[in-house]
Amino acid sequence: MMTEAQLRERLRKISALFEGATTAGERSAAAAALERIRAALGTKTPQEEPREFQFALPDRWQRRLFSALCRRYGVEPYRYKRQRYTTVMVRVPPSFVDRTLWPEYQELRAALDEYLNQATERIIREEVYGDAGEAAERAG
Repeated sequence: MMTEAQLRERLRKISALFEGATTAGERSAAAAALERIRAALGTKTPQEEPREFQFALPDRWQRRLFSALCRRYGVEPYRYKRQRYTTVMVRVPPSFVDRTLWPEYQELRAALDEYLNQATERIIREEVYGDAGEAAERAG
């Protein structure tokens, strides 16, 4: 079972993978790269204008993770009045979504899902009942 410290380390490794940082020197280079990404997001290029993207994220944890990741890159997530709480909007270049934001979000979400599932199952087994399995299937 994964501990919170292991999850945090895994999240750092995933972030480092996307930022390309494994040593102290690479971390400083990654910080510079992150600043370049932020600067590139702020500059409009004729080839690729920022576009509005709509994401439907079904639960609170996914929305919080996605919003935090956006803010990390200097992108402000938002939603319009009357939009569902599951909706998160961002205005960014399409290549940023395709190459950076969405792939990194998926990796982080998978790690967080694994941790949350393990923690939930452990708590149910320890505090509710030892058998935390799914309901049996019966013939109709």
